[in-house]
Amino acid sequence: MKIVQKEITLNPYPRGFHLISREIVNKFNELKNIKAGLLHVFIKHTSASLTLNENADPTVRVDFESHFNKMVPENMPYYKHDYEGADDMPAHIKSSILGSSITIPITNGSINAGIWQGVYLCEHRNNGGGRKLVLTLYGE
Repeated sequence: MKIVQKEITLNPYPRGFHLISREIVNKFNELKNIKAGLLHVFIKHTSASLTLNENADPTVRVDFESHFNKMVPENMPYYKHDYEGADDMPAHIKSSILGSSITIPITNGSINAGIWQGVYLCEHRNNGGGRKLVLTLYGE
């Protein structure tokens, strides 16, 4: 069993849902050496999240953003945590709903996801900045 761990920093993305599968693969060359294993991806932030979903039709990502903004609105009078703006507390709530990590099978040096699946960076802040991911690879 081989275990490799690497931390990468993504360039800043605007608020919304963004496909980052290729970026992960391109920044983690060690994947190519794994015949069978698992890739665990963890985001080191409380106002952004990760999920695995549709990778072909970009309107799915637009609909995700629209839905989450209606489900968790800004400027609610009961929010106490608003030090960094109206998107601050809603970003934390959205992040907790979606989660901070995903695990993906690796087969013959590639992510083994469904044909229509991709890794999303879910950026919940208007100005979130570069996001750090910890990539941990387990495999042979």
